[in-house]
Amino acid sequence: MKLVGKYIDKRNGSGYVTLRPEDDEDIWHLYNLIQQDDLVKAPAVRRVQNVSATGSTESHRVKLNLKIQVSKVEYSSSGGAQSSSSDQANQGSNSTPNMQSTATLHISGKVVSENQYVRLGAFHTLDIEINRDIRIEKSEGWDSVALSRVEESCVPGRGAEVGAVVCGEGSAAFCLLSQHLTLVTHRISTPIPRKASASGSSQYEKAMAKFYSMVYDAFLRHIPFGNPSLRAIVFASPGWVRESVYTWMTNEASRRGDKLLARSLREKTVKVHVSSPHVHSLMEVMKSPEIVAQLKETKFAREGIVLDKFFKMLASDEMRAWYGPDHVCLAADRGAVGTLLISDELFRSSDPKTRKKYVSLVEGVQRKGGEVVIFSSMHESGQQLNQLTGIAAILTFPLDVEVVEAEEREAAEEAEKNKEGSEGKAG
Repeated sequence: MKLVGKYIDKRNGSGYVTLRPEDDEDIWHLYNLIQQDDLVKAPAVRRVQNVSATGSTESHRVKLNLKIQVSKVEYSSSGGAQSSSSDQANQGSNSTPNMQSTATLHISGKVVSENQYVRLGAFHTLDIEINRDIRIEKSEGWDSVALSRVEESCVPGRGAEVGAVVCGEGSAAFCLLSQHLTLVTHRISTPIPRKASASGSSQYEKAMAKFYSMVYDAFLRHIPFGNPSLRAIVFASPGWVRESVYTWMTNEASRRGDKLLARSLREKTVKVHVSSPHVHSLMEVMKSPEIVAQLKETKFAREGIVLDKFFKMLASDEMRAWYGPDHVCLAADRGAVGTLLISDELFRSSDPKTRKKYVSLVEGVQRKGGEVVIFSSMHESGQQLNQLTGIAAILTFPLDVEVVEAEEREAAEEAEKNKEGSEGKAG
């Protein structure tokens, strides 16, 4: 993401930020930044009708900048995971893939700026595109979470850090993992016969050879192995398939004289055992010691490590592992939160009070020296956290939920008695 312009009033957080998205991850950042009632200005194409003196109508498209008050934001990453049973297209073996944007962001709302082509109050949907500037004004002001996301999205040199091939016999999923996104770029599925007899064995070997060739060709198109930002190439499978795929690819790269691919495979490859040949097994990949050692500084690896730590704490010492909005807020009020796990989905609430509640919680934990890990709901770890209400905490000291709730009830009853007493004296 490129920061084109920015003005934020430090007193009340009002102001604007102008950004230029450059890839799919930037579109995801914008989706998390833009809330209901925000003011958004971006390029648009509008069909305009002209009526001539004779009464005939003529329509044409006009390019213009529209400013709308947001009523609805829709994000989609569909289109990236193409599926095929065969790979037809050919590509030069020495080239790296040209990764095209597949994420889409649609922002709907009423037009709030005067325009010769569009009347005030008319509804319009902005289709946000790569390399087109977008200006955002927050209706409730820019809070700390929104500003930190802007800063994080504009850090140069980002991009996919892990390319993964999760495979089984006849199936493969090609994935790219960046700081905030897990993108399935391609899938392969082809039938593999059983090798029950001599003839069956021959058919089996032919089918597997075809499968390996499909994986090789798809890898060239969908994994940017030559990018400096790609730190690891993962081959994951339940059995021996990962070893066979890796061996086939290295041999084929040598046969074709593709030195870039051969070097990338040799320097970046990590082979990991997983329980199933499906994309959700990436969570197992992120917890493997080889990946942890190689990617311990990245955000998504940190998410996996922290979530794993929470589940282990929940199993061994449940008084130090709390989850759910109410319970986590109670623990935070007592200064007990050592690590706060919170999903970015909670900050996309259409209710400003709900968002402010979670922003205040994050700021409160940080002020007291706690660590805050904001999980991306586009990663497997973030999806697991969402199934657990989207918020959890690892406490620095044990607290009994029932005792704390009883204390809260007593405090509420005492406050009510004091209020009634003060009203009685006033009367």
